[in-house]
Amino acid sequence: MNSSKPSLTELSAFAAIVSHRSFRKAADELGLSASTLSHMMRTLEANIGVRLLNRTTRSVSATQAGERLVSRLQPLLRDFDQALEEVNQFRDRPSGTLRINASEPAARLLMESTVPRFLSLYPDIALDLVTEGRLVDIVADGFDAGVRLGESVPQDMIAVRIGGDTRFLVVASPGYLLNRAAPTAPDDLNAHVCIRIRLPSGKPYRWQFEKHGQQSVIDVPGNLTLDNLEIMADAAVRGMGIAYLPEHTVRNHLKDGRLVRVLDDWCPWIPGLFLYYPGHRHVPVGLKAFIAMLTGE
Repeated sequence: MNSSKPSLTELSAFAAIVSHRSFRKAADELGLSASTLSHMMRTLEANIGVRLLNRTTRSVSATQAGERLVSRLQPLLRDFDQALEEVNQFRDRPSGTLRINASEPAARLLMESTVPRFLSLYPDIALDLVTEGRLVDIVADGFDAGVRLGESVPQDMIAVRIGGDTRFLVVASPGYLLNRAAPTAPDDLNAHVCIRIRLPSGKPYRWQFEKHGQQSVIDVPGNLTLDNLEIMADAAVRGMGIAYLPEHTVRNHLKDGRLVRVLDDWCPWIPGLFLYYPGHRHVPVGLKAFIAMLTGE
């Protein structure tokens, strides 16, 4: 066996590859090229004399030896990051990278004022704000925190409310309703053209309503299905059908009259946005500062 010990950089890269099961995704996270990362792993395997990764043209996975190594490495790497983070708290200005995963509407809301103020106040912190439709495991995917609607926050997380309650609204353009009777109950939607929502899983989203304790879930009809809220709002403005969207997404369209509400009394308030993070880990100083800004503390 070669006496050259692996570097921390090599071991961190190996752990990232196993976590993502992809050279490309790990390379993106580490800011390296996939070819550089592949060469680094070949050097690591040659130095320790053991094959750690099974490679195919489509995937990469850890060998039995690789699984054993990464299981021992992960707590050590977490301890290393925590040690650096604890030292970071003694700096005059916090630094490092803060990684937050958010839904697109949440990211847009944060970008309105919170993010610009945060980066202005803490110029040494690099904020990596990733938007995804699907709900990810923020711990497994290497994020410090997530931002989602309260109903989507995992129960084992510490959650910090960053806004009031919100609603999903049913909206349409005045032009669409010009020669049609506006729906007055959820079942009336079956006689209308609706802009359907496709979930990240690929399944269509069924619209949910409630009034005086009576609940209704409708798989609405429509020949247009979209997965982006802003595009859905634009389609509704163009008179292409009735849409079901978060209040924040359509607020400006409602103000200028390009959209109007229907079924308003069937649209209940739900818990708004929360920032959440795991309670069993040390809270990075950058995340503490971000939470303080969100809560006004």
